[in-house]
Amino acid sequence: MKDHVGKRVAIIGAGPGGVSAAIALRKANYEVRLYEQNPEPKPLGGAVLLSVPVLAVLRYYGIDVVNNFGLKTRVQFRNTKGGVRVDLPFNKSVEQAMGIEGWHYGILRSSAYAKMVDALNVLDPEVIKPDHKFVAYEERDNEVVVKFDNGNEIAVDLLIGADGIRSRVSQQALGGLDLFHVGLRVWLAWCEDIAELPKDIGALHHGRNVQASYFPMKHEGKPGFEWWIVERSSETAAPPRDPEGHVRNLLAPFAYPMNLFADRTDFSKQIFRWEVYNRPSLSKWSNGRVVCLGDAVHPVSPYAAYGMGMAIEDGYFLARAIGTSDLSDRITVERSIAKFEAERVAYCNQQVEFARKLGNIFHKAPAPLAWLRDQVFDRTGLLQSIVEKDYLADAERMSMSLKEFHV
Repeated sequence: MKDHVGKRVAIIGAGPGGVSAAIALRKANYEVRLYEQNPEPKPLGGAVLLSVPVLAVLRYYGIDVVNNFGLKTRVQFRNTKGGVRVDLPFNKSVEQAMGIEGWHYGILRSSAYAKMVDALNVLDPEVIKPDHKFVAYEERDNEVVVKFDNGNEIAVDLLIGADGIRSRVSQQALGGLDLFHVGLRVWLAWCEDIAELPKDIGALHHGRNVQASYFPMKHEGKPGFEWWIVERSSETAAPPRDPEGHVRNLLAPFAYPMNLFADRTDFSKQIFRWEVYNRPSLSKWSNGRVVCLGDAVHPVSPYAAYGMGMAIEDGYFLARAIGTSDLSDRITVERSIAKFEAERVAYCNQQVEFARKLGNIFHKAPAPLAWLRDQVFDRTGLLQSIVEKDYLADAERMSMSLKEFHV
């Protein structure tokens, strides 16, 4: 990369955020290398809901988000018996501006990720470098030297940390990770199609302190469902010895159709246990020529259903802020990163904190308050107002501001 001074970018971590940044920067003619510690990059977890602005980014990357990508899903919050508390509306202005119907689309995480990797390989099949575990970096006056455990080193103009919640890049650039367990455990599962269920409705059912939920999605072009359980947990809680029995017991109090999913799921390979950690919200994601994105700076709890989506957006917004700059100039680098942070830090912090707030409301209230909470949510539109104000409003404003994606 020595012949491309001013255009040299190294990205650590080939998850969705790293791949997104690699695509966007490669499209802008930067010399990009994406380093992954594993022999082959692959995503963790089951399915995911991707929102319209994320789909617009993927469309810009050359991915067909209309045909056989995901299933358009209307999301509802329900009580244990199936009564609807919240029905997330579609914003017609956003639909018309973006040319994409609805708001959420369900897809198996591995399917969406594979399409992103394919799009990157079309641009440049040499970008991804597996078997490179990041060790440390050394920032000099006009470049960053990145060091790996296999002895390789590379000099670049910009280093991007997209290496997940336990990010080594973030730790060196920003200090201690300060991770904390949010008190929740998630069981993420998926199954093949259930013919009798509608393919355009997803539901989050809440009991006193357990959530049981599902949404339709596509896997390799075929319909299916993700379903999941959110329960209380802790940093010291041992995983259950019989995961299937434990999950079936948690499902028992919930109304149809939650009883259908466990029978259609192979518990040996179609379920994933996730102990949920966050970190305190940061006011800055960068230090000099180093910037981080995705879970490396804003890991999110499950209530936002937005971790993969925010990481994909981060990659695009960072590349957009950089534009076609000469990254050999330190002042230009710092100004570009500052623009990126101005667009993303407060927005992502809001989404993360809202997700954690909902987790506390639904899982940590003592019994008398939980009873009162359920009475209020069942009999008023309070929860609808909270979700629209604290989740949808900012995302819709961002969608309308992305005028380059409007059709």
